[in-house]
Amino acid sequence: MMEYDDKVKNRLKRIEGQIKGILRMMEENKDCKDVITQLSASRTAIDRTIGVIVSANLVECIRQMEDSETRTQEDIVKEAVDLLVKSR
Repeated sequence: MMEYDDKVKNRLKRIEGQIKGILRMMEENKDCKDVITQLSASRTAIDRTIGVIVSANLVECIRQMEDSETRTQEDIVKEAVDLLVKSR
């Protein structure tokens, strides 16, 4: 089972605040460029959070993959690499 520390949860709470702010901007008919800028910043924050989670939990993820007897070591390594690539 994965453990998510308070730092990661706080990152997501900040992102949640950003998203709420973007919705407010849309309701107030703010400039498209400003909305897109904020959406892009939110996407970057999400990408960084994924990277933090993957790097902090990679060993545990691999252990969980190893628990499945149907996977070869090659499958486990490929899945771990895919997980890292998706996080970028």
